[in-house]
Amino acid sequence: MDFGNALDISAAGMKAQGARLRVIAENVANADSTATTPGGEPFRRKTILFQSEFDKALGAELVAIKGVQPDKSDFGRDFRPGHPAADAEGYVLTSNVNTLIEMTDMREAQRSYEANLRVMRTVRQMLEQTVSILR
Repeated sequence: MDFGNALDISAAGMKAQGARLRVIAENVANADSTATTPGGEPFRRKTILFQSEFDKALGAELVAIKGVQPDKSDFGRDFRPGHPAADAEGYVLTSNVNTLIEMTDMREAQRSYEANLRVMRTVRQMLEQTVSILR
């Protein structure tokens, strides 16, 4: 494997983790949303799916984004009888986003992104050392 391949593999990992961070940011931004009408649904948490793809040109497996799907877990219920979206019992559906889980996922994505960035920096340093040896 040459240096270019290592850079391409790390770039694919950074792209995947960047997409994951965008989904997490959307979840956090909508964590406090509620339904707007009685019986309506609030924001539903989203999760990103990854898959492994073989790149023939590189001869290596790369991570790719398979898609984004909604989290099927139950919504929360808050007792807010005066809310416009309250049902007959006075409960309002709230988002199924748990900010603690999102922050944990965000930290993991950040660490994965940084690990790929370190690989790219190391490859660059190795290339610089190779060029300096050849002078």
